[in-house]
Amino acid sequence: QVQLVESGGGLVQPGGSLVLTCAAGGNSGNIKYINTMGWFRQAPGKDRELVATIQTSGRTNYADSVKGRFTISGDNAKNTVHLQMNMLKPEDTAVYYCNARAFSDIYWGQGTQVTVSS
Repeated sequence: QVQLVESGGGLVQPGGSLVLTCAAGGNSGNIKYINTMGWFRQAPGKDRELVATIQTSGRTNYADSVKGRFTISGDNAKNTVHLQMNMLKPEDTAVYYCNARAFSDIYWGQGTQVTVSS
């Protein structure tokens, strides 16, 4: 089983910044086959939605709502992904979940709360 450990959530004022980090670990042989990692988020009463993903090739994908404000980066050797979040808005408040894909297997972290409020 691939385990995803998230860190970096918290409370920030509107316009502020946060960095989320996710590290993949565990005894699963699938770790070396991870080809995409990323972040999704779920706000109260809403469905989980894509925030950003990055492939081992470096190709990235962003939700329109975060383009220009969030940047995803990864370290393939360490199976780690970071999400730099700038110019945060109250509507970015959600639980953020790390996601990893290896072939048809999908793995999720436990989630980290991000709250944007004055």
